[in-house]
Amino acid sequence: MSQFQYLITVFPLGLMYGSAGAFLSPENLVGNSGAKFPPDTGAIAGLIFNTNRETQFTDHKSLSENLVVAGPFWAKQDDPKTFYVPIPWHKVLTEKENDEWFFAKKPNTQLSDESSEAKWCLGQHQWQRNNKDLSPEYIWQSIDAWNLPANELREREAIAKAPWEFVSFLHPKMKPNERHVLEKDGLFLENAVQLRPDYCLVYLSNYELPDGWYRFGGEGHLVEIETYNLSEKHKINLLLEQKIKHAFALITPGVWGSNQFSYRYPRHPKFPQQGMKMLTDKAIPYRYRVGQCQKNQPQENPTGRLSRGRYAVPAGSVYVFKHPLEMSWWDFPPEWFPKEGFPLKHLGCGLCLPVDIQGVPK
Repeated sequence: MSQFQYLITVFPLGLMYGSAGAFLSPENLVGNSGAKFPPDTGAIAGLIFNTNRETQFTDHKSLSENLVVAGPFWAKQDDPKTFYVPIPWHKVLTEKENDEWFFAKKPNTQLSDESSEAKWCLGQHQWQRNNKDLSPEYIWQSIDAWNLPANELREREAIAKAPWEFVSFLHPKMKPNERHVLEKDGLFLENAVQLRPDYCLVYLSNYELPDGWYRFGGEGHLVEIETYNLSEKHKINLLLEQKIKHAFALITPGVWGSNQFSYRYPRHPKFPQQGMKMLTDKAIPYRYRVGQCQKNQPQENPTGRLSRGRYAVPAGSVYVFKHPLEMSWWDFPPEWFPKEGFPLKHLGCGLCLPVDIQGVPK
């Protein structure tokens, strides 16, 4: 399987909590600092598995071995196939200005051969930008405008801000046998997310999820789900067919490494680490529920085990290589990713697309 065949839209019917999955730290104990939204792909994968659990015609082993989901993205409800993905971090767009990181030869560096290939040497080039004081205010762009320069993204109005906002509200804690708030400590502060009513969350999959209302995410929010067929000629599938040359950008968080450690890039011998350059930021928390409770520990309402807490490289991060990678994301070996029941590649980890950067060979 080397393409996504379905696009799944999720429309929350009300507020969604935005704090699930964050690591506990002093910074996360106040305000919305621990908020995390949209839900990771583990929630969609869980729905697909649960929907097919009692279907006698489903080959569950094949499903667990072949299911691949990716996201999260978002779109306008009336045009879900023109969804928005994170802007690669070498493009910096604000309300009034834009800039781009590029590669330039380091000062006092001379190259004997002036051919285009010989001039490219990561050890003799470095990231540069005209206005280093500029901070991005837009982090989403239309998938149809992928790889356009920053100024063209603005001209085509292909950039946008997230269509949701974090809100806080007092949540009542009810008595176990009465619909009354506890007399002591009966209210607590809840972090939630309000998605604008004309927008929806978007996930990609190679398995269909029937339309309907579902309980979604760790808190069991009620959502409406619709599934659309995704053609081979859709922009995302065409981009994922291209072999990556010298640079790619993540459009989903990247979890690399082993079951014990997370890294900024795969520590596999076949991954070209030598001379690699990156544009990234601090890691983000990544966690999901997997599997069911043990048979010797029955529960009335069994839930999945919480996976090992780990960190991910944030979406939008850019990787630049000395030599052409000559692989697409579909070709990345499962060994590059941790494996907890199944390789995290099946949850769309590190989904990436080729990018063109000024100063880097195409």
